[in-house]
Amino acid sequence: MSSVMSGRRQAARRAAPSLSAEAFAADVVAGLTAKPKRLPPKYFYDAAGSALFDQITRLPEYYPTRCELALLTDNAPAMAAPFPPGCAVIEFGSGSSRKARILLGAAATVEAYVPIDISGEFLQGDAAQLRRDLPLLAVHPIVADFTSAADLPAAIAAMPRVGFFPGSTIGNFEPYEAAGFLRHVGRMLGAGSLFVVGVDLVKASDVLYRAYNDAEGITAKFNLNLLARINRELGADFDLAAFEHHACYNAERSRIEMHLASTRRQKARFCGVAVEFRAGETIHTENSYKYSIDSFQALARGSGWSPLKAWSDGLFSIHALRRAEDR
Repeated sequence: MSSVMSGRRQAARRAAPSLSAEAFAADVVAGLTAKPKRLPPKYFYDAAGSALFDQITRLPEYYPTRCELALLTDNAPAMAAPFPPGCAVIEFGSGSSRKARILLGAAATVEAYVPIDISGEFLQGDAAQLRRDLPLLAVHPIVADFTSAADLPAAIAAMPRVGFFPGSTIGNFEPYEAAGFLRHVGRMLGAGSLFVVGVDLVKASDVLYRAYNDAEGITAKFNLNLLARINRELGADFDLAAFEHHACYNAERSRIEMHLASTRRQKARFCGVAVEFRAGETIHTENSYKYSIDSFQALARGSGWSPLKAWSDGLFSIHALRRAEDR
């Protein structure tokens, strides 16, 4: 192994800075003083939230991870076949590298892996384990909001790039935001780049309801952890026992909506602000849009990507896209 490659891996081990507490506070104040109240779902993923979401992905009701893992396992060689030699795989909102490992294992041409995630502690721990398991792979974790511009490591500057965005996270964006994100990724990856994207499909509402209202209540804990995080990091005084998890399917908009509902009239204080809640009033914490294969491919085309192939089991889909042109 070259000393250059070893130096790159040593540099990647350095702890990355945490995301701005000021930005977190500003987003919380803006969201909870808005009408209706809302919070950005990206803040679910502190260390506790990331661990809870990992539990969610293993629940029997939560089909997306199980279906996507099966699709990856069965089709990873075909997905990786067009990867260019000496490429870098950049995963957006990586969390656990469980899915990336399947793709990386089938792609002998990959030299570097760049996971980008907002949860720094979780990301660094997962990256350290990946380096131990795949010592010939250069791993460069970046702690950042993957929807914003991030400086990619100098070590991959000359490498062709492949984007990876599993987990149906694309559904958390409003459709116009999803189009903007696809254009952002295109600029980040460059002309002629590839992008592999997981997309949840429209299906029976009862299947969707169970996936977001599991019997063990893990999704409820995940949702409520957002308020616990605000208490921990911003000194707020939310009474978690006075909020409950609500998730429902909005068929008209083809999306699951997650909310935290106040069970009584109450007031919460944080960042020098006091916010009142009516009984039954909710904080909208997440949307998860569901697409058909055709509707997602239309969205991709309109955002500068050419669909190459889609793999599906009827519940979930994985799409391979190629950047059509500079935009």
